[in-house]
Amino acid sequence: MENIFIIKLGSSTILEGTSIFEEIKHVVDDGYKVLLVTGGADAIKQQYNSIQREMPFLTLPNGDEVRYCSPTEMPIIKDSYKDIIFPKVKEALSKYNLSVFTQLGGDNEVIIGRRAKPLKAIRNNKSIIVRDSLFGTYEKSNSDLLKNLLNCYDVVCVSPPIYDTNLDSYINIDADMLAAHLATDLKAKHIRFVTSTPGILRDIEDSSSTIKDIYLGEELNSVKGKMKQKVRAANWSVKNGICDVCIVGPHTLNGKGKTWFWDMSDDLGDLEFLNKCIRIPSTSYNEREFAQFVLNNIEKENISGKIDEVGNLIFQKGNGPNRLMLLGHMDTVPYNWKVKNTEEGIHGRGVVDAKSSLVNFLHMLEEVDVPKDGTLMVIGAVEEEVSSSKGAHYVRDNYNADAVIIGEPSGEENLTLGYYGLYKLKITIAKPQEHSAGKDAISELDLLYSIVDKIRNKVDKIDSKNLSSLIRVNSSHKEGINYATGILNFRISPEAGKNYSENLNFDFGEFVNVEVLRTTPGFSNPRNCKLVKSFIYGFSAHGKKINYLKKRGTSDMNTLAVSWNEVPMVAYGPGDSSLDHTSEEFVKNTEIRNARQILKDSIDKWFLLQGGVK
Repeated sequence: MENIFIIKLGSSTILEGTSIFEEIKHVVDDGYKVLLVTGGADAIKQQYNSIQREMPFLTLPNGDEVRYCSPTEMPIIKDSYKDIIFPKVKEALSKYNLSVFTQLGGDNEVIIGRRAKPLKAIRNNKSIIVRDSLFGTYEKSNSDLLKNLLNCYDVVCVSPPIYDTNLDSYINIDADMLAAHLATDLKAKHIRFVTSTPGILRDIEDSSSTIKDIYLGEELNSVKGKMKQKVRAANWSVKNGICDVCIVGPHTLNGKGKTWFWDMSDDLGDLEFLNKCIRIPSTSYNEREFAQFVLNNIEKENISGKIDEVGNLIFQKGNGPNRLMLLGHMDTVPYNWKVKNTEEGIHGRGVVDAKSSLVNFLHMLEEVDVPKDGTLMVIGAVEEEVSSSKGAHYVRDNYNADAVIIGEPSGEENLTLGYYGLYKLKITIAKPQEHSAGKDAISELDLLYSIVDKIRNKVDKIDSKNLSSLIRVNSSHKEGINYATGILNFRISPEAGKNYSENLNFDFGEFVNVEVLRTTPGFSNPRNCKLVKSFIYGFSAHGKKINYLKKRGTSDMNTLAVSWNEVPMVAYGPGDSSLDHTSEEFVKNTEIRNARQILKDSIDKWFLLQGGVK
């Protein structure tokens, strides 16, 4: 399960009825399974007040006060969650038609821990040993059960206390550390610790003093009280493989009071922003957290920014008639791993395909001096890595440009002039069951493969340069019918033209259905346009000669080219495209920087050739 989002809420956020529940609804709408971990401090106070019982505390040797949970107090703690927190969570989320499952972490032994050693405490100015405190630490969870629950419900809500099987008793645990451990067990993409303050404050008396970033190994001497535990939990998450970790508030996921925790040093200079972007997962359909992070980090008076109706990230600088569009994409293929920095470069999912290209585009918003008659648009599209290409389709139908640079890896010394198109078919065989030994019997799978051969022969006749691949085959049986399905991909050369599919007929009889999923044509840009000439200048300014490429993959360039008939388009960006979609994505730091400089000089030249007026 790739799309788990963990949110830790304090009880004050839950009980105050803030906008957090509507925000959780948006997270669910974005395709995430939400594991909600709740604290209970305020609810526990309410429970003690309702039974007119004084809440017991212990004073530790360092002067801190902690709630004392003995076997006598444990039922009150459990009831605080069951009677106050869980009903409130269910009521609030049901207003947004979300299905919710709630339980104590220790119920059914879903989350197991171990009671801590006896506590040293101070009472009447004397040191004592408290042996019956039911406070402990996390050990393990039934992660398979939690994943199954997440598959069945929109939101799964768990809380302390958890269970000590050796002690055969519930034990209390810090809710922030519970969230951190569960994030690691479930390999969550994101974890948010929602608090009552706008992130971590440098001065607790100044709500505007949010510490924006905390880097690996950084000391936080200003953090006091309960916030120390949140910092501990956030640091633990980062060190144990969760890349996107943030303490945010007050009482919201979307406020600007955010403190991010990074598993990287603070000495990366001009590559720092790229390193942060690589660490925020953004697989296809789950790009919004990344988009919001970028939007919040690019705030200049002369740059407008927004997330549009389909989730594309849109920036614009200038408002003149000469419009240059830099179109990258935010999404990556699935499976994230820990980002690694070396002296030579960056390893991580998406660094090649294609966040290095996109972040270089974003640098242009600050580095390019857009002339009065110019407009520079930078777009991070959604869903480029999947067949929908929803982001590029929306760009094609709702924006415009005089020239387009696509953000895809070409290598710093190459310029991509075009791509093969994508022709994607779904072949379905639905055949009545018959005995395999019968005369002239043919299985549904044999029929499928024979149809694939026939389709390939038909496509070869209209495009001899095509490449094809049968990428997925499934078979099933239902009510006397045998089914077989296959997805057949063709890479179509630009020479096949835009209307190649009109000459293909796939009528193979009653048992066979061929559905066309995508008919994106190939595209190739000429070398004699102003856009290419601008890159010739940009390359030569750095002592390089262009190598022109035509790639057999497909990019958002093809989607735009369907109707942007007269718009020049090229693709440029750092990285070796042979590493796309592999677990070996890596780009050299020098290549990222060199490509950025070539890009800037080429953009400057394009505006100049358009008659740019300073």
